[in-house]
Parts: sequence; structure tokens; C-alpha cells
Amino acid sequence: MASDEKYYYGTGRRKQASARVRLFGTKGNVIVNGKRLDEYFSVQIDRIIATEPLRICQVGQLGASIKVRGGGHSGQAGAIRMGLARALNAYDPEFRPILKEAGMLTRDARVKERKKPGLKRARKAPQFTKR
Repeated sequence: MASDEKYYYGTGRRKQASARVRLFGTKGNVIVNGKRLDEYFSVQIDRIIATEPLRICQVGQLGASIKVRGGGHSGQAGAIRMGLARALNAYDPEFRPILKEAGMLTRDARVKERKKPGLKRARKAPQFTKR
């Protein structure tokens, strides 16, 4: 794709993952970190989650260039989903009510809870022994 081609930008974050999405108005493939989407995500549910905004807005095949880092595959798919939703909102503001109703423009703030002192994990306490 040409560097002077117009694109729409969106940033998405989920857990520790962060995605920068460039949405192109022309037809094309969804490229994630230099690979096609189906090559990057081996699990089908991650591909479905990542491309959900394109499906519910019924825009067909728009080209997208995505750079994602941090987190695992599930967090990265969620970050891409949010970034695509924000880019689609910039592409056509009429998509906003559809994306808002689906909850794709809201950041999911759930992250791993920190371990507390005296506990084995965030909430798991050592086994209690009476004697």
C-alpha cells in the first residue's frame, strides 16, 4: 500500500496488549505484524473476536494494517477489536451507535490482580490447619 494513501487510525488496549490500527478505505487484507490475520492467529475464536467490528458494521473487506504488542493471543485479539472499532468510528461516524451498543468502544479495564503478601496468589490463602 502506498504511504500517501488515506487511512483511519484507532488505538485499542486490552490487558497488557496494545494495538495500533490503520484502516484503509480500499479493499485489501487485514495484516497483523506483517502477517495475514489467519497466519497470525492460529485459533479461530481469536480471528472472530478481532474482526467482529468489521462484521457487525457490514463494511465488507476493508484493508487494515495492524501493529500489536504485549499480552497473549486473547488480549491481542481484544486490543485489535477495540482499535478496529475506533478506526471504523473515524471512517464513518454513523457506525458509532452500532459499535457503542455492541460495547466495542468501551475499554475493558479488567487486568490481573496483584499478589498480596501472606497469600499464595491474589486471593488464595494458605491452607488452614487447626492443630
